[in-house]
Amino acid sequence: MNLGVSFDVVISGGRVLDGTGAPPYRADVAISGDRVAAVGRLDGAVAERVIDATGRLVAPGFVDCHAHGDAAVFDPGVQRAALRQGVTTFVLGQDGLSYAPGSAATVAYAARYFAAVNGPLPQEGPLTVGELLDGYDRAVAVNTAYLLPHGTIRYDVMGPSSGPASRDDLAAMLRHVERGLSEGAAGLSSGLEYLPGRYASAEELAALCVPLGGLPYVTHMRAYGTRAGEGMAEVMDIAGRSGAAVHVSHLHGPADVLLPLVEEALGQGVDLSFDTYPYLRGNTILAMVVLPPTVPGAETDLALEMIASDGLDEWWPKLAGTWPRLTISHAPGLEWAEGLTMVAAAERAGVEPAAFCRRLLTETRLEAGVVSARPDEGPEGEESVRRMLRHPSQTGGSDGIYVGGHPHPRGFGAFARFLGRHVRELGDWTWEQAVTHLAAHPARRFGLMDRGLLRRGFAADVVVFDPGVVGDLATYEEPRALAAGVDDVVVSGVPVLAAGELTGATAGRALRP
Repeated sequence: MNLGVSFDVVISGGRVLDGTGAPPYRADVAISGDRVAAVGRLDGAVAERVIDATGRLVAPGFVDCHAHGDAAVFDPGVQRAALRQGVTTFVLGQDGLSYAPGSAATVAYAARYFAAVNGPLPQEGPLTVGELLDGYDRAVAVNTAYLLPHGTIRYDVMGPSSGPASRDDLAAMLRHVERGLSEGAAGLSSGLEYLPGRYASAEELAALCVPLGGLPYVTHMRAYGTRAGEGMAEVMDIAGRSGAAVHVSHLHGPADVLLPLVEEALGQGVDLSFDTYPYLRGNTILAMVVLPPTVPGAETDLALEMIASDGLDEWWPKLAGTWPRLTISHAPGLEWAEGLTMVAAAERAGVEPAAFCRRLLTETRLEAGVVSARPDEGPEGEESVRRMLRHPSQTGGSDGIYVGGHPHPRGFGAFARFLGRHVRELGDWTWEQAVTHLAAHPARRFGLMDRGLLRRGFAADVVVFDPGVVGDLATYEEPRALAAGVDDVVVSGVPVLAAGELTGATAGRALRP
């Protein structure tokens, strides 16, 4: 078709994966402003900029359903790492802990407690959801969506209290939820292994889910692994009480336990989805991994007093099997230990692992982070992850953490690994299935109804990648290595990555469902 029409951008000569599940087909994509203007054979079309996609696939930008870029997204290096994987949208506010809404004291708490996960925000509180989203809008190269963090809201109303929410407490938290939704939040998140979210009942969480109106309740459950049945039972209870759609974070395995639970929930009419990342190790704050529930990690000074006392002497020996599985990712003031296992760092310091762990917690004031290996690491664990990601309810999430000198590689490689390893090498998905899992399905889940598809009138978030090259290069040894195979990315109609490098454009929008 000879249009004789002028566009801002034309992506020509590629094979389009439009996100509907249709196989790739030869077509050009034209963009005017921040919208897709046409998809088809656009011979003769004139454009201010032409991207030659010959030999490559053209797809809607990917949505990272679980990213801890709340502060790190302002780092151009993090933006580049995401775009080199085709990720054009971060869903932030995960695990029930982020910076808004809250008073100055609440923002300071969330920043301190989750420092090894979210990092320091460039601004201080008090902060509303609207103000946070405004700070992201057109300030970075990727889009951002934001979940209301339950733990932050609870802290703002109740402080570090472990007690149940009173009627007045619940009413105050509900006001936070309703205002946050009106200002553009894309759902509500919880972190039920973190503080203070751990103290919430299913009744409290269900009450806060009622106003969601189709947007999801996103949960880091209370229990995973072989105890995932407990976590999923609570998810189903909350869904039943509130009628909310639910999305379970980082649901990896064991598949023999998890898949029947997923099917049970779906069979009972629960609108359930979940994200996985294609790795076996995790990454979180050290305190969550090693401290017993009796230590109030939400109260730093009290927790440090308990760690320094003799009261935990019987606790530390129970962790003998844990030390070899921990690699230190973030240790401010003890940066020499980053990248070493707890055992190796202790040897270098000339002490036992338990003693070094106590030193690490104390000197970083609980800020230390670790990469943790799972007990089932190996072929069985790998097969479990593959089975989980093949489920139709799965969406892609990196759980990317960018803080520290030696983070988990998932923030730099997860989406490229989905494509290179799980599509091209293993055949767990077809290319068209990959785009459904990584773009169309998550866009629908978070209410981003004009994204996730390459269709006329939709927002122009577009990724161009080489199917024979795309893949992850980040490893546990070299976690910040950038992915290969994605060289051109458009966000909201503006080229933000060209020839694999940032263009300098900050076209990312704060997305409000």
